[in-house]
Amino acid sequence: MKFRGATINPDRFHPSQIKFYLILIPISVFMILPIIYIFNQAFKPLDELFLFPPRILVRRPTLENFRQLLRIGGAAGVPMNRYLINSIVVTLTAVLLNLFITLCAGYALSKRGFRLRKVLFRINQTALMFVATAVAVPRYLVLVNLGITNTMWAHILPMLAMPVSLFLVKQFIDQVPDSLLEASRIDGAGDYRILFRIVVPLIRPALATAAILTFQAVWNGVEASNYYVSDETLRTFVFYLTAITQQNQIAGAGLAAAAGLIIFLPNLLIFIIMQSRVMNTMSHSGIKQ
Repeated sequence: MKFRGATINPDRFHPSQIKFYLILIPISVFMILPIIYIFNQAFKPLDELFLFPPRILVRRPTLENFRQLLRIGGAAGVPMNRYLINSIVVTLTAVLLNLFITLCAGYALSKRGFRLRKVLFRINQTALMFVATAVAVPRYLVLVNLGITNTMWAHILPMLAMPVSLFLVKQFIDQVPDSLLEASRIDGAGDYRILFRIVVPLIRPALATAAILTFQAVWNGVEASNYYVSDETLRTFVFYLTAITQQNQIAGAGLAAAAGLIIFLPNLLIFIIMQSRVMNTMSHSGIKQ
């Protein structure tokens, strides 16, 4: 298709694209600067960390910040790898269970008829307005009454239901054709077979986005370690890094920079791996019927 002599979405470079590059390249550079800054900050010696005005790029890179982080970890009562293992176990368990619960709930709210279905979905939409701080006390009371404080489940249970993930997945399932599901039922398929054989392949972008949101919330979260867990051996890696960097604001600047990079890297990697799915979620509202 052509417009004023130029091809729309050409396969190769076309002079008509120059105006887009002039806008997109500066925006891309501006958006990638924080990532460059985080990486460079972690390798700066103390004298460069306190320079004013601050520099983005490091001049004399060093690994001393990471060495000091490991030394403190070895000197602590609980080894650093224990916190790391806790975070990995908690994050993987929470993400998998969250996806399963979100998928089943989204399917039930979208494709199954039952009383209070619309009411429950409106409650979920209302929950989108509340930040974690607003529900900290009710959440604590629930965990205490269940008797799971000071356990791994204190980290996992609050993350099993995320309103934004349920809303996103439910909206995608809404656009799966009902005729496709009815044909499967005629062939003898049950709800779980329909869900995992038909629905899941069609809503993978939404599930990938929900997985990223859950991963970031669990991996970066310190609420459970602060309020629900007092046993040091059950606390998470992010809590540990946050605690040791706050002990000394001056000497801890290098530790904070190294810890910030370690915390940030998993978030960056999972987004790079799943970014094509996330882009599909943002660019498509679902499946065209």
